[in-house]
Amino acid sequence: MTSPDSVLLEREGPIAWITLNRPEKLNAISQEMLDRLENILEAERRSDSRVIVLRGAGRAFSAGHDLSNDSVEVTEPGDSVADRDRQASYIDTFLRLWEHPKPVIAAVHGYCIAGGTQMATFCDMIVTADDAVISASPPMPIGGGFITPLLAFSIGANRAKLLSFVPGRRFSGRTAAEWGWAVESVPEADLITHVRELALSIATVPLSILRMKKIAINRTMELQGFRMTAFMGAETDVVVHHTDAVDLIKTAIETDGFKETLRRFKASELGLDG
Repeated sequence: MTSPDSVLLEREGPIAWITLNRPEKLNAISQEMLDRLENILEAERRSDSRVIVLRGAGRAFSAGHDLSNDSVEVTEPGDSVADRDRQASYIDTFLRLWEHPKPVIAAVHGYCIAGGTQMATFCDMIVTADDAVISASPPMPIGGGFITPLLAFSIGANRAKLLSFVPGRRFSGRTAAEWGWAVESVPEADLITHVRELALSIATVPLSILRMKKIAINRTMELQGFRMTAFMGAETDVVVHHTDAVDLIKTAIETDGFKETLRRFKASELGLDG
C-alpha cells in the first residue's frame, strides 16, 4: 500500500511543489515512494499548475535507492530477467518526469546520491545549493553504471567516467553548475526562494507553448540517444549485479551489515578479484 506521506504535494499558485518525504532515511527511494510519485505526476497532468518543483525534506534531496538490509535491491539475488524488469521500472518512473507536459525543476540540497542523482537528471533543469553533496554511484561497486552513461549528456564522457570508475566520488552543487549538470547553484538558504522565482518566471509562458518547447528539446536529446542510454544503463547494471564480485559484496552485507562491509571494502579486505 502506498503511503500518502512518502511524497507530498503542495500547490502554490502556478507551482506544484512535490516533496520527497522520508527525512529520517535521507529520502532514500523506496518502491512505495516511486508509486506515490507516479500518482502525483499523473494528477498534475490535469491540474492548473504550470511548473513542477521536485525537492527533498530534511537534510537531503535523496540519498539514493534504499540500501537497508531488507532491500531486495541489495540482498535478494533473484534472476537476471526479474532484475532487469525492476531496473527498467525505475527508468519508467523517472521518464514520467522527462515526459511530463509541464516543466520540472529539481531543487537539490544536502545529499543527492546515486538514485537521487538519477531522478534529478530526468528533470528539465536542476538548481543546486552550493554545498550540496552529489554522487552518481554508491560507495561500493554494487552496480554497473546505471546513472553515469546519462550524465555524459550534460557533463561529458570524461567526467562521467570519473564518477563511474571511482566508487562514491562526490562533487559539490557549485561544481555541478560549473560542469553543466545543474543550471545554477545558490547558497542553500536562498535555494527555495530562488527556485520559486525561477518557476514563477517560467509560469508566465502559456502552458501550451511550454509543452511544445519541452517536446522540441527533449526530442533533440532523444535523437542523440538519451532514452536508449537510460535503458542501456539499466541493463548494464543487471549484468554487473550478477557477477561474482557483487555476489560477494551482497553476501557480506547480509552477514555483516552495510557499514561494516563498506569499511572492509575501503580496507581492501573483501577479496574482490577481476
